Amino acid sequence: AGAQPALAWLCERYWFPLYAFVRRRGHSPEDAEDTVQGFFAMLLHDGLVEKADAERGRFRTFLLGCLSHHLAHERRDAQRLKRGGGVTAVPFDSDDIEARLARDLPRPGTPEEDYDRAWALTLLDRVAEQVRGECEADGNEGRFAMLESFLHGDRGEVSLAELASRLGVSLAAAKSIVHRLRKRFRERLVAEIRETLPAGEDAEAELRYLFAAAAR
Repeated sequence: AGAQPALAWLCERYWFPLYAFVRRRGHSPEDAEDTVQGFFAMLLHDGLVEKADAERGRFRTFLLGCLSHHLAHERRDAQRLKRGGGVTAVPFDSDDIEARLARDLPRPGTPEEDYDRAWALTLLDRVAEQVRGECEADGNEGRFAMLESFLHGDRGEVSLAELASRLGVSLAAAKSIVHRLRKRFRERLVAEIRETLPAGEDAEAELRYLFAAAAR
């Protein structure tokens, strides 16, 4: 009964890195779409996510290992889960994801490198949306757009003085707002990362790895 919401949840978080991996393995967009849809349905059908041992490794690595195994044993026949298999496929825009692939991974690396980069960028986008929701609560629509460029690095696209003017606050207040935004973004990011790691593993090390992957 919960298969469709679970499939949507998996797709929201992990479609793009898995699709990038399959495409970099030489599959066409259509075959990559088919493969990833079938992979997600197989995960649910076989209960593999429930069987993942959080004590044994990162979910990022677990998911890639399962996909590699799925590719090695895939059969192109009428039973492809994309075409049924008891789970309705999640709506998918091939043109949109191909445009994203070209934008976010313009310099192809190995399939594994591009998987990690896509994973990192998807995570950053997801956390940014979470922080946007918090930032724009209580009628502050558009506030995050003014602040977003200050999330990474020392300078945004506009100066702090210009930001203060746009927000109608003092320079000191603008600095405080940017500091709080960066702190909240990092807290959210680390919390998301911890959900994919074995208990007790260093989330900061995974964070550094993913930042390096995103910068490739």
